[in-house]
Amino acid sequence: MVVGLSAPGPVGRWGAAPPQALLERMKDYGQEGAFALWDDLSPEDRELLVRDIESIDLSRIDRIIRRSLGSQGIPMLAVEPVPESSVCKVEDRSPEDKERWWKKGLKAISEGKLAVVLLAGGQGTRLGSSDPKGCFNIGLPSGKSLFQLQAERILCVQKLAAQSSENPSKTVPIHWYIMTSPFTDAATRKFFETRRYFGLDADQVTFFQQGTLPCISADARFIMETPYLVAKAPDGNGGVYAALKSKKLMEDMAARGVKYVDCYGVDNALVRVADPTFLGYFIEKGVSSAAKVVRKAYPQENVGVFVQRGRGGPLSVVEYSEMDAAMTTEINQSTGRLRYCWSNICLHMFTLDFLNQVANSLEKDSVYHLAEKKIPSIHGYTTGLKLEQFIFDAFTYSPSTALFEVMREEEFAPVKNANGATYDTPDSAKLMLLRLHSRWVVAAGGFLTHSVPLYMTGVEVSPLSSYAGENLEAICRGRTFHAPSEISF
Repeated sequence: MVVGLSAPGPVGRWGAAPPQALLERMKDYGQEGAFALWDDLSPEDRELLVRDIESIDLSRIDRIIRRSLGSQGIPMLAVEPVPESSVCKVEDRSPEDKERWWKKGLKAISEGKLAVVLLAGGQGTRLGSSDPKGCFNIGLPSGKSLFQLQAERILCVQKLAAQSSENPSKTVPIHWYIMTSPFTDAATRKFFETRRYFGLDADQVTFFQQGTLPCISADARFIMETPYLVAKAPDGNGGVYAALKSKKLMEDMAARGVKYVDCYGVDNALVRVADPTFLGYFIEKGVSSAAKVVRKAYPQENVGVFVQRGRGGPLSVVEYSEMDAAMTTEINQSTGRLRYCWSNICLHMFTLDFLNQVANSLEKDSVYHLAEKKIPSIHGYTTGLKLEQFIFDAFTYSPSTALFEVMREEEFAPVKNANGATYDTPDSAKLMLLRLHSRWVVAAGGFLTHSVPLYMTGVEVSPLSSYAGENLEAICRGRTFHAPSEISF
């Protein structure tokens, strides 16, 4: 008597084996291990796995993996301090310089030549929130989020540019391109929609997602997050270049008449979005790229610094983790200051032509930074590699880069860690803003009263009233304001 075998379970659209052509392609790239658990999957999960793998550009990913791993261990050109001639220092600027740059920047803005790109892919995980970082309220008297502060600064600059133009009644919108990630996209869009874009026109804001890349093991194999899903991670804030290119947003900018692009990170409470002074300086210098910098506060400060790659070479950024103790503490004997002192604070300006060029060059070279991380996998969290590009990777491709020093207390209040940490918290950023705005009010002839020591509080000036302390005399002269409060007219 022959015992019949039990009938096999449903095999679904793909039958008992993975699609042959897809399996062969995966073998070509050494990634057929992604199908290792195929036999254990339900028809629905097999469908999910096939769809997931089909969504991956295998030839591109293979090129990125090979070139990124292959670049490890290749000696970099020796670093030199940034030449003094490359830096526009605060102490070297005359009032006439600042006035001239301000007017030149406003003129370009009034002619629609500036676009703004915001890097907003991060969640507020370290702040104790799963929301996008830009949604975070740092505790100002107004309760405004980082997104709202930045939107209102754009509104203010638009108004200033119109007032300085030959046709003050015509406001030219500054287009705002906001890069999200798969983790922040839906929540960011909803945050803007429910708040009516903070007074901006909805059609002057474009959201776009940065890409993701598979996470890999040390031997370059895809890590499986589940039996039917390849583990992926966002491709770093430098993914903005590939995303702008793939979404054809640089063509969109060109069609709008844009010539210059201001690019910055979301987690800075004092960021001067679309800064006319910086733009005017950038246009006058005639360079391809520029970055605002602050002096390092102390040798061990955990920031990347600008360097020159080889004598006469391009400027680039060296991360703090890549600097040895001698480099971090080396003193310039002629100035008595640190030799490597110009901190990168993610406030950049590019020409649109250069942005196009760098997007093409980065894609052609396909070299990404490798970050060793704990990756969620079918075996629990496993050590693997994430592939990332950084926004500052662009500078090594730039034929000319200018650095523009700004004062930390006026333009750099990072929001990175939860309150209770020793630095870069919502509370520290809030205090920096309140102190700056209090100085604006006093300089405009106003007075402050306070029930707690003034170093612990201050007043907040609405960005709709003043962008950088200008035009406050009519509001403040002879008046007294009680801190903490918001001044809004």
